Amino acid sequence: MALLLLALRPVVIAHMAPPERLALMCAVLSRFFVMVWVSIALLLLSGFWMLSVADMKLAPKGWHAMSGLGMLMCLIFAHIWFAPFRRLKAAVLAADWPMAAKALGQIHPMVIANFVLGWLAVLAVVTWR
Repeated sequence: MALLLLALRPVVIAHMAPPERLALMCAVLSRFFVMVWVSIALLLLSGFWMLSVADMKLAPKGWHAMSGLGMLMCLIFAHIWFAPFRRLKAAVLAADWPMAAKALGQIHPMVIANFVLGWLAVLAVVTWR
Protein backbone atom coordinates (compact mmCIF):
# COMPACT_ATOMS: atom_id res chain seq x y z
CA MET A 1 0.00 0.00 0.00
CA ALA A 2 2.88 2.34 0.75
CA LEU A 3 4.23 1.98 -2.78
CA LEU A 4 0.83 2.77 -4.27
CA LEU A 5 0.01 5.66 -1.96
CA LEU A 6 3.39 7.34 -1.58
CA ALA A 7 5.16 6.62 -4.86
CA LEU A 8 3.06 5.39 -7.77
CA ARG A 9 -0.08 7.49 -7.39
CA PRO A 10 1.65 10.89 -7.05
CA VAL A 11 3.92 10.16 -10.02
CA VAL A 12 1.16 9.03 -12.38
CA ILE A 13 -0.99 12.00 -11.41
CA ALA A 14 1.89 14.37 -12.17
CA HIS A 15 3.04 12.76 -15.42
CA MET A 16 0.15 11.00 -17.15
CA ALA A 17 -3.07 12.06 -18.83
CA PRO A 18 -6.25 10.70 -17.24
CA PRO A 19 -6.94 7.89 -19.76
CA GLU A 20 -3.44 6.45 -19.47
CA ARG A 21 -3.29 7.04 -15.72
CA LEU A 22 -6.62 5.35 -15.08
CA ALA A 23 -5.79 2.37 -17.30
CA LEU A 24 -2.42 1.97 -15.59
CA MET A 25 -3.85 2.20 -12.08
CA CYS A 26 -6.57 -0.30 -12.99
CA ALA A 27 -3.96 -2.75 -14.28
CA VAL A 28 -1.69 -2.23 -11.25
CA LEU A 29 -4.59 -2.63 -8.81
CA SER A 30 -5.74 -5.78 -10.63
CA ARG A 31 -2.39 -7.43 -9.95
CA PHE A 32 -1.99 -5.92 -6.47
CA PHE A 33 -5.45 -7.00 -5.34
CA VAL A 34 -4.74 -10.63 -6.26
CA MET A 35 -1.78 -10.43 -3.89
CA VAL A 36 -4.04 -8.85 -1.25
CA TRP A 37 -6.49 -11.78 -1.49
CA VAL A 38 -3.63 -14.27 -1.03
CA SER A 39 -2.29 -12.23 1.89
CA ILE A 40 -5.72 -12.10 3.52
CA ALA A 41 -6.04 -15.88 3.29
CA LEU A 42 -2.58 -16.42 4.79
CA LEU A 43 -3.09 -13.84 7.53
CA LEU A 44 -6.49 -15.20 8.53
CA LEU A 45 -5.24 -18.80 8.59
CA SER A 46 -2.11 -17.96 10.58
CA GLY A 47 -4.00 -15.61 12.90
CA PHE A 48 -6.73 -18.14 13.66
CA TRP A 49 -4.08 -20.81 14.23
CA MET A 50 -2.09 -18.52 16.54
CA LEU A 51 -5.18 -17.70 18.59
CA SER A 52 -6.35 -21.32 18.64
CA VAL A 53 -3.15 -22.60 20.24
CA ALA A 54 -3.23 -19.86 22.88
CA ASP A 55 -5.72 -19.52 25.68
CA MET A 56 -7.85 -16.61 24.49
CA LYS A 57 -8.23 -15.34 28.05
CA LEU A 58 -4.43 -15.18 28.40
CA ALA A 59 -3.69 -13.81 24.93
CA PRO A 60 -2.23 -10.30 25.00
CA LYS A 61 -4.64 -7.42 24.43
CA GLY A 62 -2.61 -6.49 21.37
CA TRP A 63 -3.50 -9.80 19.72
CA HIS A 64 -7.19 -9.08 20.18
CA ALA A 65 -6.78 -5.54 18.88
CA MET A 66 -4.78 -6.80 15.90
CA SER A 67 -7.46 -9.39 15.15
CA GLY A 68 -10.25 -6.84 15.27
CA LEU A 69 -8.39 -4.29 13.18
CA GLY A 70 -7.38 -6.99 10.72
CA MET A 71 -10.98 -8.11 10.27
CA LEU A 72 -12.02 -4.50 9.73
CA MET A 73 -9.28 -4.15 7.11
CA CYS A 74 -10.53 -7.30 5.38
CA LEU A 75 -14.08 -5.92 5.28
CA ILE A 76 -12.88 -2.61 3.87
CA PHE A 77 -10.87 -4.42 1.20
CA ALA A 78 -13.84 -6.64 0.32
CA HIS A 79 -15.92 -3.51 -0.16
CA ILE A 80 -13.21 -1.99 -2.38
CA TRP A 81 -13.06 -5.19 -4.46
CA PHE A 82 -16.80 -5.73 -4.88
CA ALA A 83 -17.89 -2.12 -5.37
CA PRO A 84 -15.60 0.67 -6.62
CA PHE A 85 -12.95 -1.61 -8.10
CA ARG A 86 -15.54 -3.42 -10.21
CA ARG A 87 -16.84 -0.05 -11.37
CA LEU A 88 -13.28 1.06 -12.16
CA LYS A 89 -12.61 -2.01 -14.31
CA ALA A 90 -15.91 -1.64 -16.16
CA ALA A 91 -15.36 2.07 -16.75
CA VAL A 92 -11.80 1.57 -18.03
CA LEU A 93 -13.01 -1.20 -20.35
CA ALA A 94 -15.72 1.14 -21.68
CA ALA A 95 -13.28 4.08 -21.84
CA ASP A 96 -15.64 6.03 -19.56
CA TRP A 97 -12.90 8.14 -18.00
CA PRO A 98 -15.08 10.32 -15.75
CA MET A 99 -16.67 7.20 -14.21
CA ALA A 100 -13.25 5.53 -13.90
CA ALA A 101 -11.88 8.62 -12.15
CA LYS A 102 -14.84 8.63 -9.77
CA ALA A 103 -14.35 4.94 -8.92
CA LEU A 104 -10.61 5.37 -8.38
CA GLY A 105 -11.35 8.41 -6.22
CA GLN A 106 -13.61 6.22 -4.06
CA ILE A 107 -10.88 3.59 -3.66
CA HIS A 108 -8.19 6.02 -2.52
CA PRO A 109 -9.58 7.02 0.92
CA MET A 110 -10.34 3.39 1.76
CA VAL A 111 -6.76 2.38 0.92
CA ILE A 112 -5.53 5.20 3.16
CA ALA A 113 -7.84 3.94 5.93
CA ASN A 114 -6.45 0.42 5.59
CA PHE A 115 -2.90 1.74 5.58
CA VAL A 116 -3.54 3.59 8.86
CA LEU A 117 -5.38 0.61 10.39
CA GLY A 118 -2.46 -1.66 9.50
CA TRP A 119 -0.04 0.56 11.37
CA LEU A 120 -2.46 0.79 14.30
CA ALA A 121 -2.54 -3.02 14.43
CA VAL A 122 1.26 -3.13 14.55
CA LEU A 123 1.26 -0.47 17.26
CA ALA A 124 -1.34 -2.41 19.28
CA VAL A 125 0.75 -5.59 19.22
CA VAL A 126 3.93 -3.75 20.19
CA THR A 127 2.22 -1.71 22.91
CA TRP A 128 -0.12 -4.28 24.51
CA ARG A 129 1.99 -7.34 25.20
